[in-house]
Amino acid sequence: MAASINDDDIPQLSAETLRALYEFYEERTSKMTEEMKWEKKEIEEDWQLSQFWYDETTAEILAKEAIALAGDNGKIACISCPTVYKKLRSLNDGKLQLQLRLLEYDKRFGTYGDDFLFYDYKSPLDLDRLLETAFDVVLADPPYLSEECLSNMAETIKFLAKDKIILCTGAVMEELAHKLLGVKKCSLKINHKKNLGNKFNCYVNYEPSFA
Repeated sequence: MAASINDDDIPQLSAETLRALYEFYEERTSKMTEEMKWEKKEIEEDWQLSQFWYDETTAEILAKEAIALAGDNGKIACISCPTVYKKLRSLNDGKLQLQLRLLEYDKRFGTYGDDFLFYDYKSPLDLDRLLETAFDVVLADPPYLSEECLSNMAETIKFLAKDKIILCTGAVMEELAHKLLGVKKCSLKINHKKNLGNKFNCYVNYEPSFA
């Protein structure tokens, strides 16, 4: 005869544990809801932060190039180029298992959760040591066309990258970019949603598919 089960045999959670579980699930649900809203929300450029978003075609070409380099399970870091990160995120569906990070000064991008890392180019190595040479591909777009900005960001790029680098910056920075990172201009034309007076190029340290 099977033994009977009464309520005393069933493990009971304390009120404190139940409250903690409730708060955990409530926080997770809230976070997921915010992320779903964020996917539909378009963050406007803040010109005071020297933000200029790429157009859809440029963002997609760069994102697909990064995926081809990193592989389906690769790790990709985007420094100050949120439009590429957003495109990577949309492409990172059930078929891919990419690990993405967005390093940004603008804390509005904090709604991307753990993918977001606050980054100030003036403190280029203020990063977790576990991130050293952790990324198969690093894409970067220095916010300012200055020697200080590019030099500092180059330190960050070399710290994060295993090998492949994609740098998008003004044509006037070409010589310095090559000196600091060994990158060369490729044929990809960088277009922005809003036209800029400065000519922008794409620089890489490998043979790109769009060369």
